Amino acid sequence: MRNVKIITDSCADLNAELLERYDIDYAEMRTVYQGKETPAKLTWSDSEVHELYNIMRNGERITTTQVPVEEFMRVFKKYLDMNMDIVYIGCSAKSSGSVNTGHVTAQKLMEEYQGSEIYCIDSLNASIGEGMLVIEAAKLAGEGKSAREINDAILAKRNLVNEYVTVHSLTALRKAGRVKGSAAFFGNLMGVKPIIIADANGDQAAYKKVKGRANSFNEIVAMLKESIIAPETQTVYIAHGDCNAEELKTLTDMVKAQIPCKDIYTVYIGPIVGASIGPDAIGVWGFGKEVTYKNGDEK
Repeated sequence: MRNVKIITDSCADLNAELLERYDIDYAEMRTVYQGKETPAKLTWSDSEVHELYNIMRNGERITTTQVPVEEFMRVFKKYLDMNMDIVYIGCSAKSSGSVNTGHVTAQKLMEEYQGSEIYCIDSLNASIGEGMLVIEAAKLAGEGKSAREINDAILAKRNLVNEYVTVHSLTALRKAGRVKGSAAFFGNLMGVKPIIIADANGDQAAYKKVKGRANSFNEIVAMLKESIIAPETQTVYIAHGDCNAEELKTLTDMVKAQIPCKDIYTVYIGPIVGASIGPDAIGVWGFGKEVTYKNGDEK
């Protein structure tokens, strides 16, 4: 059986330590600021994190691009030349066209590399929710599972990722067109903090509103506590857009006190997702009940 390489993209928000621990590679997207394109590296430094989010705090906008065809060619060929099969897990197609570009590229390469397999999976998630699926795939690859077996397993887990994110405002998400919600939801947000989830179709959906930042922390932890399954066997992930240390400690302590998880792991929301969601967003993720809510459904 051929070895399998797990590849993701810049939306997965896996840091250098996680990429190395699980032997994961990624295809780079690009950020665009003042007409200059910059590779969206997940291995960015603290100073680079602060720089990106401070640009947005100053009211300026950073835009993004999907993974270029040439980048897919580069990273796919690297492992095909090593006689490896590939499972690429990409950002939700509702937020990025990368997974579709990856699929088209993969079809061409499989004609060139006869006998090779490349699976391109729409994760239906973004940020560390996507990253969690990538880690699961990497574990399966480490166990010697085939590319097809990994593909089937990840497809079955996509809607088991439970995401609960709170933001100070929906301004960045609205500008980027990355969140779905009714006109009524977007109106009258004075002092109210939105809660964002990844819905069953892969949309980032404005799910509910909570009064005040502290209450939004209480809400996202309570929602994960209600939905998570077998927390003692898994890591709960916290991802944030350059929040301050006090807020991170507050949320981490709340998770520790309320959810008996095996571990808590904190990462930055990376440059691509960060450019869309804006500074000071923060959320919690875990595997749990199947996500069935679709944007527009009655709650």
